Amino acid sequence: MFVDRVTIYCQAGDGGSGCMAFRREARVPRGGPSGGDGGKGGDVIILADENVSSLSNIVGHKHWRGGRGEHGLGSLMTGKGGEDAVILVPPGTLVLDTDSGFLLRDLARDGDSVVVAKGGRGGYGNKRFATSTNRAPRQVEKGEAGQARNVALELKLIADVGLIGKPNAGKSTLLSRLSRAHPEIADYPFTTKYPNLGLVRTGYDQQFVMADIPGLIEGAHAGSGLGHEFLKHVERTKILVHLIEPAPTDGSDPLDNFRKIREELRLYEPTLADRREIVCVTKCELSEADEVGQLLDEELGTPVLRISAVTGKGLPQLIATIQRELEANEAGPEESALVGRGESAATANAAASNTKNKTDGSV
Repeated sequence: MFVDRVTIYCQAGDGGSGCMAFRREARVPRGGPSGGDGGKGGDVIILADENVSSLSNIVGHKHWRGGRGEHGLGSLMTGKGGEDAVILVPPGTLVLDTDSGFLLRDLARDGDSVVVAKGGRGGYGNKRFATSTNRAPRQVEKGEAGQARNVALELKLIADVGLIGKPNAGKSTLLSRLSRAHPEIADYPFTTKYPNLGLVRTGYDQQFVMADIPGLIEGAHAGSGLGHEFLKHVERTKILVHLIEPAPTDGSDPLDNFRKIREELRLYEPTLADRREIVCVTKCELSEADEVGQLLDEELGTPVLRISAVTGKGLPQLIATIQRELEANEAGPEESALVGRGESAATANAAASNTKNKTDGSV
């Protein structure tokens, strides 16, 4: 079961109270106070762990409590601190305070953590209150109460590549062909009801994560067809692979479908309109694929890829293009912009080198 939003109640542990005690030892006529401090209450911590894939592990666990700190003891012994409650979530989880609506932390990477409820401080024992004029204090301090907070956890998947397109465009089939993921595949729309992740290996030490985003429809930016639930997972992807079905089963126009998806991305988040995008015509074994591909070539001003997840045609070129775009994305905005205009990686590198030489010459 894939879960991407959970609301939980977090209660940190209370601190232990201080102890009132006096030393009673042989040959020590004036032992004095010896009460220890109480232990600190346990915190409630949310930790991002790459081995966790969704929030389904905490769906049935709505209340999280840190351990209570133990009371102080005699002989100046401090009480044991309460045990922390650690909640494991996938990287890419947003931690929000539901009462105030504030974002507490964006746990974007593995190992990121945030203390959502801090344990109460332990109270002082009577030894802390001893002074030169009050040598036998009888006052102690109670432990502080732990913090309590209602927290919402919202998962936005982190993937290098996001597959987008209309329902039944072949996203799940492509993901299953390029990776070892096993998404549900059927010949009807909206087969995919939640995002699927797959690891695509392109070499001995090269790989990237691909996400199959459920099909988008017109009005998705306003929430139609669970649009918000799907679109939020597109935000963190570095590159979008837009799949266009040449002969939609609903009889719609493929080019019009392409424009509608692009518009939905822009309306949901304007920055998505500028995200790196690779356009592909899927199911290129169909007779309509060539015509649709030519029309897209003319509209975009650059050749689009023709692929088939069934026959495997064009998949090596798609993987090479994705790898090149990811490398350009990491190299910097200058090289990424050059590759974005449809130039090859070698042309982009040569252009970047010429630009650097010209700059050096002018200096």
